[in-house]
Amino acid sequence: MIKCGENIQVGEGNPLLVIAGPCVIENEDIVMSIAEKALNITQKIGLPYIFKASFDKANRSSVDSFRGPGISKGLEILNKVKNTFKIPVLTDIHECSQIKLVAEVVDIIQIPAFLCRQTDLLVESAKTGLVVNVKKGQFISPYDMKNVVDKLESTGNRKIMLTERGTFFGYNNLVVDFRGLPVMRNFGYPVIFDATHSVQRPGGAGSSSTGDREFIAHLSRAAMAVGCDGVFLETHPNPEKALSDGPNMVALADLERLLTQLKNVHELVENNGFNK
Repeated sequence: MIKCGENIQVGEGNPLLVIAGPCVIENEDIVMSIAEKALNITQKIGLPYIFKASFDKANRSSVDSFRGPGISKGLEILNKVKNTFKIPVLTDIHECSQIKLVAEVVDIIQIPAFLCRQTDLLVESAKTGLVVNVKKGQFISPYDMKNVVDKLESTGNRKIMLTERGTFFGYNNLVVDFRGLPVMRNFGYPVIFDATHSVQRPGGAGSSSTGDREFIAHLSRAAMAVGCDGVFLETHPNPEKALSDGPNMVALADLERLLTQLKNVHELVENNGFNK
């Protein structure tokens, strides 16, 4: 079990954690609107909430794709979300040079899946003393994430979360091996299911990724049934017009219904010891 922000505890025996927000910071107005609506939904159904958004999407398929406002403006907006709504915020980093600035604002540093083996990035992030959430690389097994845990623990930081986001299955496709959830949970840290990127088709549209939004609810419910501690969702009021990851994002209008389902399955599993 770990603590995120001032009041949120994550891990076995605690409510399902919700990490949600737009893929990338498009502008301040839309970020503030999404954060407010997602917070209202999670409060209504009684789930802890962490806001997420990226200030820079450095791994876009095309050099012409929208990447975000950059670190200065992005952190300014994330700080406004944090202070306005009194909620923890999460963002991802790509370089060690970003860590110091990011750590001054966020509560959780996220390591992207493609960078989960980058030792310096892991170690320097853990040295901040903040919670570090690492996405499991699409190219490694869940057992390999123990090496990631060892790198983080080498700093003395035990505030670690691990996130499942699917594994490469041929070209432009991902598949979720649900055995990975209990495998990673056995390392002693909370495990999050990334419902958005698990249905992504990386590079599936040639110059951009695409995805299968219609399977988000199915895979998310399955993850709750297997046993995990949180769900990661990217959401947008109009996914078809989102500037990144639209095809695999949850429409904001559908978020309450989905989270209510996931809460019910999560509680059934936790309360009956089915995840043992």
